[in-house]
Amino acid sequence: MLNRVILIGRLTRDPELRYTPAGVAVTQFTLAVDRPFSNNQGQREADFIPVVTWRQLAETCANYLRKGRLAAVEGRIQVRSYDNNEGRRVYVTEVIADNVRFLESANSGNRDEGMGMGAGSGGDGGGYRGGYGGGRSQQQDPFQDDGKPIDISDDDLPF
Repeated sequence: MLNRVILIGRLTRDPELRYTPAGVAVTQFTLAVDRPFSNNQGQREADFIPVVTWRQLAETCANYLRKGRLAAVEGRIQVRSYDNNEGRRVYVTEVIADNVRFLESANSGNRDEGMGMGAGSGGDGGGYRGGYGGGRSQQQDPFQDDGKPIDISDDDLPF
């Protein structure tokens, strides 16, 4: 069996950071993900998907993600239920993220910054395992086309 989700979308509001009574950080935010088709009026619709992150990943998301930012989320779908104040059972479907990649920075507009972080495999997010990419303006792209032919032998190709 497999329960894996990968989403790319924009945050609808700033992440909300809270701590459990045991002191574990948990962040919730909603990701707006465009549907791959248009409605009858030719407009694109979106789904608004709740996302939950735990521990170090939660604190990092709360510190660096903001409303409107583009992010990629990888995780699993979880359905939980609770009884509300009126005694009715309420079902909540959400994505428990174990990897979040920031696809743009605060001052980059729509440029891909490549900053990402994730948590190890664990029931609720595990520990922090990711690092920061970024630094694109400080390093030259090794795959940039500089007009020179690429010298590569057939032995170097993996296929």
